[in-house]
Formats: sequence, structure tokens, C-alpha cells
Amino acid sequence: MNGYDALQTHIAQLSDLLNAISVLKWDARTNMPPGGAQTRGFQLATLSRVAQEHFVSDRTARLLDAAETEVAAEPADSYRVRAVKQTRQYYEIVRRIPVELTARKATLAPVSEQVWAEAKQKNDFASFAPYLQQMLDLVRQQAEAIGYSGHPFDALVFEYEPSVTAASLKVLFGELKAGLIPLLQRIVANDCPLERDLWQHEYPLDKQKAFGLEMAQRIGYDLERGRLDIAPHPFEISFTRQDVRITTRYNLNYLPMALYGTLHEAGHALYEQGVDPALTRTALTTDFLGQYPVGGTSYGAHESQSRLWENQIGRSRAFWEAHLDRLREIFPEQLAGVDPDLMYRSVNRVRPSLIRVEADEVTYNLHIMLRVEIEMALLEGNLKVSELPAFWNAKMQEYLGVTPPNDSKGVLQDVHWSGGGFGSFPGYTIGNIMSAQFLEAAYQQIPGLQDSLNAGDYAPLLGWLQHNVYRHGRAYDANELLVRSSGSPLRVAPYLAYLEGKFTELYHLP
Repeated sequence: MNGYDALQTHIAQLSDLLNAISVLKWDARTNMPPGGAQTRGFQLATLSRVAQEHFVSDRTARLLDAAETEVAAEPADSYRVRAVKQTRQYYEIVRRIPVELTARKATLAPVSEQVWAEAKQKNDFASFAPYLQQMLDLVRQQAEAIGYSGHPFDALVFEYEPSVTAASLKVLFGELKAGLIPLLQRIVANDCPLERDLWQHEYPLDKQKAFGLEMAQRIGYDLERGRLDIAPHPFEISFTRQDVRITTRYNLNYLPMALYGTLHEAGHALYEQGVDPALTRTALTTDFLGQYPVGGTSYGAHESQSRLWENQIGRSRAFWEAHLDRLREIFPEQLAGVDPDLMYRSVNRVRPSLIRVEADEVTYNLHIMLRVEIEMALLEGNLKVSELPAFWNAKMQEYLGVTPPNDSKGVLQDVHWSGGGFGSFPGYTIGNIMSAQFLEAAYQQIPGLQDSLNAGDYAPLLGWLQHNVYRHGRAYDANELLVRSSGSPLRVAPYLAYLEGKFTELYHLP
């Protein structure tokens, strides 16, 4: 066996271990009884320790040396060269992290997540605070082990979005605020109640699930390789492209919660299911830092697809002109007399709100900025865990003009910190920006795309995305994907133009 193939076999074994870890995480969030959290932590710790020891072993170093020699003369952007380069890059990072630190995080995560879920349900931040403090201490240690030149946040965000730093995010957020806040102010000044509130009725949950799953399949989600479950916080998880699972949550009165949760996670799933089969169990579909063995090159690239399918497709006027009749068949009494225009306006209401995952497109990124600022302050030590609820509420008032009535709708609303996901939030905003840039390029390159979307035919867009984004797995970074497909690196302008155009028309803004 040559050097490259031997390395691939070695990494395939690592991928299998990481997938086994992900199966246990999926089960913990969907099916595991509360009493199983502690022993699940031990199981995850054992597998995490085995996976990291496998990856940072001397054997990996020898195989890397041989593979690098073998591919040295090959094109720099070939999959083989990219796979070896990424393996080396992450090998040098992961070997700095003590195995016992990885095991301690893995042990704590399911217990912390279980406590978080109960604390959210009971509005009891105090019960969760000690677990959050433990996790914060561990991620600080991880940041110090990895190393950074600017801010401890830089070491953690690399796991999710390698192209950004604390400093670059402040510039990006400043550019976004300059466009978003004036738009929001104009919308608020021109807002008026809808002639009918569609969310005063009950929408039986089994029928909500049926419609959401039908729409997920319409955009391309393959149920032969996927399934839909319920979770307190929606997520997508994959165990290779052949097993890609999504979750959502339901509200009896508020139908958009489940529908757009399903479309959002289905967007993630399309990315995973669209990876080139040849990349399965390779370095280009393995997250070496152990969050998930995802095919996507970064959380931002991945989020670009969930946000594209959820918002730019699922919240479009064309979507409801194509699919409202079907929804009325399922809910004839609740939606009697409702036309596509009213549905379009109902699912695109802009108003400062408490919950990130229910936020409209204009205010959503303000929720992300708030969280990133909090993470940075916690990592710096300028904010204590005990001060977090009050600080959160103050930031919500500053950014959105609303104050949570309780911690369940405030600081306890997201699962991320309980599992150690510090540094993951910027990917949501970067994904929003990328989504507009990808779709702008798709419109330029696909003849008759709008006609296809008007007819509820998503195959042309899905095919373009599979060719330009999904199939490459982790071979190219987010900016490379943008340049290869649209001709330029990350740009805020297409996203702000999309929001300006959509909401100026929707709210009849001057």
C-alpha cells in the first residue's frame, strides 16, 4: 500500500470512531432517558480518548511524512493534496490538546446538556451555572493549549470558522450593523398589524410534521439516507453521507417554528448528502477536532445552506405561491381564505424578538453579535457566569429593545455552551452572508432559475449547489468555494442588497 492510501486507511478508522461518538450524541439529544447522562459521558470520554490517541500517534506522523512526499508534485488544489495538507494542519493542532482535557469535556457535555434542558424547562439558571462554569474552564484550557496571538476566542473559533478571528469579526459586524440597523429602524417606523393573525389557531403536530417532511423532500432531502426527529434545540448530524439525520421542535399554535426548523436542518442535510461518495471516510469529510465528522468545510459554509433553503427559498413569495394550496389541504379550517401574499407577509414579519431561532432575517444577526460579545467577555474573564443573565438582558435591550421576561427565554435558550460550543456562533452570520452570494451567482449562471423556483422545482438550484459546494466536502475553504462559484471572496454587499430589496418591497418602505 502506498503512502497516501495507508494514510487514508488510518484516517478512515478515525472517521469511524468520530461517527460512533456522533451516534451517541444524537441519541443523547433525542432518545436517551435523563438518567443516562452520566454514563453516556463516560462512554463519550472513552471513545474521544481513543480517537485522539489514534490521531496524534507516532503512526499518524509517519504516514503523513510518507503521504506528503508522495503528493508533493501533484496540483495544489487536488483532493489528494488537500487531504494531506488538512490532516497535517489539524494534526499539529490536536496534538497540543491534552487527551485528558478532551476526555473531561466529553464526560461533562451530556450531563451539562441534560442539566441545561431541565434548567430551561424550569427557568432555573442557578442549577445550570456550575456546569457552565466547568465547561467554560475547560474551553479556556483548550484555548491556551492550542495557542493564539490575539484573543483566546481565536483558538476556539478556528474549530468552526478557520478564516475568522475576534478582530476580523468586529470589522464584519460593524459593516453589518451599518446596513441592518437603519433598515430595521425604517421597518419599525412603517410597521402596521396584519389584517389577520394566522397563529391564533391550533395546528396539530402530526400534520405539521407531515408537511415539513414533504417540503424537505421537495427541496431534495433523501429519506432513504435520513430521518426527522424531535429535539429541544433543532440540529442536523451525519454519520457519513449515507446517514444524515435532522431534528426540529413543534409549537401547537406557531406553525413556522417546526416548518422552518425542518427546512433549516434539511439545508444542512443537503450539504452532507451531496458530498462526493469518493470522499466518504476520508480527511475531506472528517472534523479532526471532534465536533462532528461533517462534510462541510466550515460552519459558515454549512450554515449558508441551511439559511439559503430556510429563508431565501422557504420564506420567499414564490415558495408560498407554489405550496400554499398543499398546506391548505392539510389545514383547511385554519387557513380558509388565506392567499399567498398574506402567508408571505406572515412568515416574514420583522420585529425585535427574544428567541434567536425564531428571529426574522433583519434582526437575526443582532442575536449572533450579542452571543459573540458575551463569549469573548467570558473568555477574557471580564464577565462572570453569575453575571450572565443580567448582562444578557442588558445586551438584548441595547441591541433589540426587548428584555427577556425570564432566563428560559433569555440566557438559557441555546444549547451550544452546555456542550462546549464556544466559537460556533459566528458561523451563523457568515452563513447568512455566504447564502446571498451563492444565490446571486446561481441566478447569474442558471438560465430560467426564477421560473423553476416559481414552479416549485428545486432541482436546478440543488444541482448547481451540489456541483459548486456540496461535492467538495472540506477540500476548499469557505472563501475558495465563494471564489470558485461566484468569482469573489466573502462580501457583505449581496446580503445587504437582498435584505434591502426584500423588505423594502414587503413593507413598502420609502
